[in-house]
Amino acid sequence: MAKLKIGGTWAGVVEEVDLHGWTLAMLRDCVAERSNSPSQSINLICAGKILRDDAVPPQTLSQLGIKNNAKILATRASSPQQGISLVAEEERCSRLARIRAAATAMAERHSDGALPIEDFNIEVEDQSGQKVRLGSETDQRAVMMGLMLHAKGKKLIKQGNYKDALEVLSMGEESFSLCDSKVIELIDNVPILQIDMVWCYFMIQDIRWLADAGKRLEIARIGIERAHGKDSLRLRLLQGGRFPELALHLRLELLEGVVAYHTGQLEKSRKALASARVKFEQLQVSDEALSFVMSMGYVERDAKRALRMNNQDVGGAIDFLAEEKAKKLQKREEDMRRRNEIKEQKRYGMTPLKKAVDLERLKELVSIGFEKELAAEALRQNENDTQKALDDLTNPVTNSALQVSIESRKSKRQKQAKDYEIEKVVRMGFERARVVAAFEAGGGVEQVLLRLTEQSGIEPTSASINTHSTAGPNGDASSSAPLPNNDNSDDHLSTMNEVEDSKTQRDIEMEDELSADIAKADAFADYDIEVNVEGEAITQYLALVESAGTCGQTAPSQ
Repeated sequence: MAKLKIGGTWAGVVEEVDLHGWTLAMLRDCVAERSNSPSQSINLICAGKILRDDAVPPQTLSQLGIKNNAKILATRASSPQQGISLVAEEERCSRLARIRAAATAMAERHSDGALPIEDFNIEVEDQSGQKVRLGSETDQRAVMMGLMLHAKGKKLIKQGNYKDALEVLSMGEESFSLCDSKVIELIDNVPILQIDMVWCYFMIQDIRWLADAGKRLEIARIGIERAHGKDSLRLRLLQGGRFPELALHLRLELLEGVVAYHTGQLEKSRKALASARVKFEQLQVSDEALSFVMSMGYVERDAKRALRMNNQDVGGAIDFLAEEKAKKLQKREEDMRRRNEIKEQKRYGMTPLKKAVDLERLKELVSIGFEKELAAEALRQNENDTQKALDDLTNPVTNSALQVSIESRKSKRQKQAKDYEIEKVVRMGFERARVVAAFEAGGGVEQVLLRLTEQSGIEPTSASINTHSTAGPNGDASSSAPLPNNDNSDDHLSTMNEVEDSKTQRDIEMEDELSADIAKADAFADYDIEVNVEGEAITQYLALVESAGTCGQTAPSQ
């Protein structure tokens, strides 16, 4: 018997699966039952492909290539009435699978101290911008993946794509579930994700999710109180008396009121909706306050956000905006510093276990008098073990071996850089033997090209010998096939060769999309909610509750 890990429409583990006896229809029925969905509406995706079984007789799961512990994504198919073609649905499912795979790959690369392929690191921070490490490496990876998927889900919500957002948020929920519950019980990301999922239910307006919505809102309320403290006292203390959570609580109470109404709990619905209306009124920004803050040079969106999070206090809003501006500047400087550190780490190469050289430990060794490059090589060879590196540096025999290793690596990198330049010139149409001879005569690429074109009787076979330079988006020169810079290109060539296997498996387009989503977010992104839709819904459902109460009716469930 095997176990299958299911994510998406329903997240969990299906145990006691007979891969040689079960068919795809049996697995689909199992998932449909657990997700309260019609069997024919469930699509199952494994390894980025929609699973189909058109064979007669039906193939077993084993014959379809499904193995023990396989990860399968379950999605709800669109109804035929919506007119979405099978091809479009398959493309959608494939994109969801790509999002999941890219988030998984990035979390694995950025959670274990490995040398990053990119020029940035993804790190978990608290609301004050301080880097935090949550639990074990497995916990850190699970939290990182959950946060990336949550960020993508929120972007899809803003785009109005609630169906895909729900699928991505389900993946994020599954990721968070892999983390030790004690590690994440004091952060509010998980309960906020629950609220976002129920908000998708509400916007899709599918009553089938009603029971699930009630359970999720209960989990969200408990989680938020645990993270924020009773009556948000802990959050108020951490935020210096500010009220960033007001819009989030408004949405939570609105959704609680909607669920209570549709389950016939009119009094509970009335109380929740009335409380939500009070918060809605608190979040309305006066024209005078908005005009005053904007006169200080801030744009309307930022001014509104600051006033809402500071309970309409103008002075507090201006202080908030000034602090946020300072934090952004500090963050930009920190990012530049980190990019330079990554560039330096790539120059030193990776440890045998594919980790980057620890720069803090390198600073310690340099501070006591060791040459930086030599100390970096000692740390690299000894998996960043400071004591072992120190032993090698102070031992004349191993110290000499470290120097030989450095020179060998330099020679290798220089040869790689030279070979790269030779290949570049050969592709311009010159004979390889003449190109090699021209490089051996010395000089850079420009001198080599000049030497080759000045030789009598030698003409390149290509129409041009330039490097195909074009203007970049900011007017900077870029190249479709640029030659390496002279300073650190050899180091980067060596490093990129070492991680070549990882790069070939990357979905660069999707990874760039995910990294852009998290780069644009900030500490208050989860609380920055426009509440216009919520305000209309509060009015609508209060009217429904009053109407049902007056007529002595139970609330409709449709």
